[in-house]
Amino acid sequence: MPESDDTQTLARLLRSRRSIRDFSAREVPAALVDAILDDARWAPSWSNTQPYKIAVASGALKEQIKAQLLARYDAATKAPSGGPLDKLGALLTREALPDGDFDTRIEYPAELTPRRRATGFGLYATLGIAREDSAARSRQMRRNFEFFGAPVALFVFVRQELGAYSILDAGILLQSLMLAAQARGLGTCAEGALATWAGPVREAFEVPPNHKLLCGLALGWPSEHAVNAYNPGRVNVAEMLIPEKRD
Repeated sequence: MPESDDTQTLARLLRSRRSIRDFSAREVPAALVDAILDDARWAPSWSNTQPYKIAVASGALKEQIKAQLLARYDAATKAPSGGPLDKLGALLTREALPDGDFDTRIEYPAELTPRRRATGFGLYATLGIAREDSAARSRQMRRNFEFFGAPVALFVFVRQELGAYSILDAGILLQSLMLAAQARGLGTCAEGALATWAGPVREAFEVPPNHKLLCGLALGWPSEHAVNAYNPGRVNVAEMLIPEKRD
């Protein structure tokens, strides 16, 4: 049976989407952001509870959050390698201490570590960053907190009472957001790192009680930088499936 236009379009969007790590300075009209959100709100969720909230930052507000996140990142990276006064200053200001609702420092299982490393090595190779160049690697990590130059930053909050299922629903919402943006020619990058420090986001928005910051999402027009074409690939279907038990 020949594939329908819808099937081909969905397959193209799913296979061509990339995590964009360099955005152009071109602004995204508010009406376009609203259209993306309007499509994504139809994402399925547990009992249709839709247990998430989204904070959208652009313009001066985005710059305010970015500046505060960068100050915290700079304090955190300075403290371990700096002198006693640097470490003391970071502790006194508490800027270096993560205040996120989730711990973004993850210990990866041994069987998943090779995939993570291969993805990281490939990314840095595309960027021309040598493995031993710790300064360049830190500068690239810092770009997370600049939203990779994106003009819009979204922050996804989940209801703490629903635990893992609220996070599951938010993941479906994120995929919907990314595909809705992709269909309109925009790019996105889901960023768990943006949940490291929740303070700057909470100071900028009236976050409802019992909501935890899960991650951020950079949104904008992709630049022509080669990093945006980086494709780490995926495991094949056979590796993804769990085999049945055999006697």
